[in-house]
Amino acid sequence: MKRSSLAPDFFPELPIIKGVQFATGQTGIKYIDREDVMLAKLSPGTTVSGVFTRSTTRSASVLDCQSKIGLSTDQGAAILVNAGNANAFTGSNGQASVDRICKALGSTLDLPKSAIFTSSTGVIGEILPDHKITDCIDELKNTLSDQSIKSAASAIMTTDTFPKGSSATLDIDGKKVCISGIAKGSGMIAPDMATMLVYIFTDAEIGQIDLQKLLQDLTNRTFNCITVDSDTSTSDSLICAATGTSGVDVSKSSKFSQSLKSVMLDLAQQVVRDGEGATKFITVNVTGAASNKDAHRVAMATANSPLVKTAMAGEDPNWGRIVMAVGKSGALINCDRLSIWFGSHLVAENGRVAKNYKETFVAKYMKQTSLSISIDLGMGKSLGTVWTCDLTNGYIKINADYRS
Repeated sequence: MKRSSLAPDFFPELPIIKGVQFATGQTGIKYIDREDVMLAKLSPGTTVSGVFTRSTTRSASVLDCQSKIGLSTDQGAAILVNAGNANAFTGSNGQASVDRICKALGSTLDLPKSAIFTSSTGVIGEILPDHKITDCIDELKNTLSDQSIKSAASAIMTTDTFPKGSSATLDIDGKKVCISGIAKGSGMIAPDMATMLVYIFTDAEIGQIDLQKLLQDLTNRTFNCITVDSDTSTSDSLICAATGTSGVDVSKSSKFSQSLKSVMLDLAQQVVRDGEGATKFITVNVTGAASNKDAHRVAMATANSPLVKTAMAGEDPNWGRIVMAVGKSGALINCDRLSIWFGSHLVAENGRVAKNYKETFVAKYMKQTSLSISIDLGMGKSLGTVWTCDLTNGYIKINADYRS
């Protein structure tokens, strides 16, 4: 598949996280001649937290992971991910597959089943041929390495056109703390918790309850603020593992919180940049809302509107479509206070077209690959931001051909 025109130029150099090892392999579940399974082995005492989709048709892997978050990882833990089959909507077969994978992997790594976290991504409704995964486990164990995070990022991809990685290195009281994260996601992106599949690793020391609280808070400000197509996946999972190997307690560190947020936001925006068929990266800023909830409603209504997204794809400064999206959002508004900008260009002010609006200038701005839409509701002091992409013929082609 052709690499997204919005993709970064290269995969970043991610710092090694002591206490984490990766391995990848080929199962052939859907993809031929490519790695499609990833194992991350975590050292004893690693803290594991997670945030998952709130879809009511979530997969067996998601349900299993949710039941395990907060259980003991004193002996260590492991994460196993397969691409090509979502293991969702397959009845009792789904949990049976998860059980077999966890039992086999636990036996091989000498870990309890309760410390094995699985994720599956791909086609919904097809029974997972889990034997193809368990057949790879010995090979995965034998090839574990702390150097293989880039391969892990590639192995979890489905319709992605590039692997996604991000990191941060910070100094706390003279000691170094590292964060490395990978993600996959391209379509079926309108997170209601986190996003597609995301795995973040740090050598920081932090308790499970503190990490869980921090993860949920940061998710609401990062992954829950992106959308590609308004569709929430059955498989969305975000798992964060803190090995504690740096010996630095970050439970009360605002510096760590900000660094973790920057990694999460970078990964979230990379997912948008890889949106299926995307040619424009779009930031929607809402100010002057009566509440944060209203600001988010307006931003998401705008970002999810097919009419807005196709206008962006066609480089058409049709600001009337923004007015439409604001109106359908359900937020408290007063038309006579509404103002809209495309980039720095004021196009509508106080409920009508701006006096100095020149469509020629705005049309030129619309040719850029990174665009911003700003909306001021004039109702209060609350604000919000959402990131999205345009909607092109490429999205239709990818999804029309997804199973063929």
